[in-house]
Amino acid sequence: MFIISERLSIPDKEIRIEAVRAAGPGGQNVNKVSTAVHLRFDIRGSSLPEKVKEGLLAMRDHRISGEGTVVIKARRFRSLEKNREDALERLRTLIVKSGSKKKKRKPTRPSRAAKKKRMDSKTKHSRVKKLRGRVDREQ
Repeated sequence: MFIISERLSIPDKEIRIEAVRAAGPGGQNVNKVSTAVHLRFDIRGSSLPEKVKEGLLAMRDHRISGEGTVVIKARRFRSLEKNREDALERLRTLIVKSGSKKKKRKPTRPSRAAKKKRMDSKTKHSRVKKLRGRVDREQ
């Protein structure tokens, strides 16, 4: 069982973890050993509560495909086990984040002093630019 919180968990059979070769620097170790991990998790076919599924599917995240599959690629570490743990931790974070509500923005207005400061700055900048103009020479 993959435990997300005290009330939420996922059976291990619903998470597919595949070891693949990592790209990039690392010398011969990269070419010989499969240390990177691709984690796949089907949201629609999972045993998560409907509310959590809807929250995940509504998220605009590049790791969630149009079919509702979460794909996490972990290749931060040189060991397979650490990359596996990293991928699972990122899945946990994604699921927890989907359940939290975004804080509603409270609209604000600039103060009178802030407006005055802005206008004074614009006036000063305008004067500076006016002084950069052509100078008439009288002889």
